[in-house]
Amino acid sequence: MKITLKDGSVKEYSQPMSIIDIAKDLSEGLARVACVGEIDGKTADLRTVVDKDCTLNILTFDDQRGKNAYRHTASHVLAEAVKRLYPEAKCAIGPSIDEGFYYDFDIPPFDREALDKLEAEMKKIIKEGHELTRFTLPREEAIKLMEEKGEPYKVELIKDLPEDAEISFYDQGGFVDLCAGPHLMSTKNIKAIKLISSSGAYWRGSEKNKMLTRIYGTAYTKNADLEAYLAHLEDIKLRDHNKLGREMELFTTVDVIGQGLPLIMPKGVKMIQAMQRWIEDLEDYEWGYQRTKTPLMAKSDLYKISGHWDHYMDGMFVFKDAYERDLKCAERVNGLSEEEKKDYAAREDKELYALRPMTCPFQYFVYKASQHSYRDLPIRLSETSTLFRNEDSGEMHGLTRVRQFTISEGHLIVRPDQMADEFKKCLALAKHCLTVLGVEEDVTYRLSRWDPNNKEKYIGDEETWNQTEGAIRDILNELGIKFYEGIGEAAFYGPKVDIQAKNVYGKEDTMITIQWDALIAEQFDMYYIDQNGEKKRPYIIHRTSMGCYERTLAWLTEKYAGNFPTWLAPEQVRVLPISEKYLDYADSIYQILKKERLNVTLDDRSEKIGFKIREARLQHVPYLLIVGAKEEEEKKVSLRSRYKGDEGMVELDAFIKNIKEEIANKTIRKVEVSEEAK
Repeated sequence: MKITLKDGSVKEYSQPMSIIDIAKDLSEGLARVACVGEIDGKTADLRTVVDKDCTLNILTFDDQRGKNAYRHTASHVLAEAVKRLYPEAKCAIGPSIDEGFYYDFDIPPFDREALDKLEAEMKKIIKEGHELTRFTLPREEAIKLMEEKGEPYKVELIKDLPEDAEISFYDQGGFVDLCAGPHLMSTKNIKAIKLISSSGAYWRGSEKNKMLTRIYGTAYTKNADLEAYLAHLEDIKLRDHNKLGREMELFTTVDVIGQGLPLIMPKGVKMIQAMQRWIEDLEDYEWGYQRTKTPLMAKSDLYKISGHWDHYMDGMFVFKDAYERDLKCAERVNGLSEEEKKDYAAREDKELYALRPMTCPFQYFVYKASQHSYRDLPIRLSETSTLFRNEDSGEMHGLTRVRQFTISEGHLIVRPDQMADEFKKCLALAKHCLTVLGVEEDVTYRLSRWDPNNKEKYIGDEETWNQTEGAIRDILNELGIKFYEGIGEAAFYGPKVDIQAKNVYGKEDTMITIQWDALIAEQFDMYYIDQNGEKKRPYIIHRTSMGCYERTLAWLTEKYAGNFPTWLAPEQVRVLPISEKYLDYADSIYQILKKERLNVTLDDRSEKIGFKIREARLQHVPYLLIVGAKEEEEKKVSLRSRYKGDEGMVELDAFIKNIKEEIANKTIRKVEVSEEAK
């Protein structure tokens, strides 16, 4: 048989060979670090026998698929450890994930002490060096085996498998788990493990199911790599906007107000104001947009025209007027006559109102308020829009996913021949915003397509979808933008480009979106008069220039770990008098800076100057102006920055000139000294 290797070379063998034996034949070193194999594109255990011509790739921990097998094996070791120490535990699922693995158990939550005991037991199992052996069973025997072991979740999983599915298990020294694999050959191949945390997780991700206990862990081939990852986790904790944003008093949440409804505090508001003013001026004066202000709610009639009522109603907040609430109350308490019920049913649809989940249908009627010729287009409408979306409670997270948020929303009404050029300009504006914020290297681009196997989710025909998706693909390729494609990620009315970014925990969110819409104008009877005096349908681009302000604030908090660029910093300067004797001079400095419209505070507390400096550094203030006898005498200030540390005495006018120039240019300065030197 002929085996084609990754480099294109071909090895010939006269008899069937396992993948591990082929690896040994190629290199003893390769065999030692091999995790799994890949036969004709499909991963397989190293013990799998190759008995025909194929392509073969030996995967190590350096390959993500190798990591997955390595860490999946570690999750089985965790399951065995749990069953040893807690025999009453019921096993659910235990997959590998990007940075490690988890396993769900039906058992009360674990504290850190319990996790440490489990970790010690895992190391014992690894040292024992059990081989992992795969075997299969017919459906009924598989169910019987898991019933005998008292594993109801495994039984449920087996019953949900297709009738013709191969049902496989792995045995490691007597511990048997339902699993498709692949796995390492032995537990002894795992070199470094760590259990990270424990949390709750609904069985199969549904709130209707039982809450299980999920244990997260990770595994590496070297202790040094594990230590580096754990240090990375500590950095994540410091950057997590949920923690840091509260410490810096950017936002807070209150249970009695509601989940996903954060309170933006004064410092957070200053940052959002700075971004909002920048975006509005940018769009209005440099990119040719006209600003609108539209209602926060509308009757169901509007959303029925747009299609949101049929395609997005579950994500909307819908409510009724007081009269209808009275009718429902009367129906519950006293009952209604048949005639009254008919009247109620007739009124129900007409009087329904909903908070808006988007601004587009409102802006369409701004366009329709007057007649437009082909010469008027493109018309670019923008709005700082507060929107409401009824997100699932399990999706809520700090500022990244909330139920009320504000975005830099815009809609461009264009002629079809203008569409590609305007779409490129929207991409250029988005890229400009990312560059100014310093995050242009942190994003990926996704072409979000429809799912042709689920056509009822969308409006329009297949030809239109193929044409519009192809047009976006051509634009991205022409601009040299690297992108990937996501099936089923399109809006119901058209494909889009989603600009994605990950938070510190690796979860990806959409930051900016630009959507191609060739369909909605028909539903709203939007038109323009062409050069022949005939009515024509325009195309529409739905877009954000920067996206959601709340989500961007969270993103920047984690990106900069609170050390925001000066133009965004909620506190740009803090004036620190050495003692109360210099309060008057410090106050005069404060008043001057305040008149210059800088975000400045005065620390007039009776505390030692060292304490004041340390506290200001913890609050990530870019510039500290320290004043005492010498500064007052020479009418100067001592400047201490997070960029260069102690910069000595400077003229106040020179400092003001420099910081205002830094703010006006939205400069992102890099720290040039160590934290200790500050």
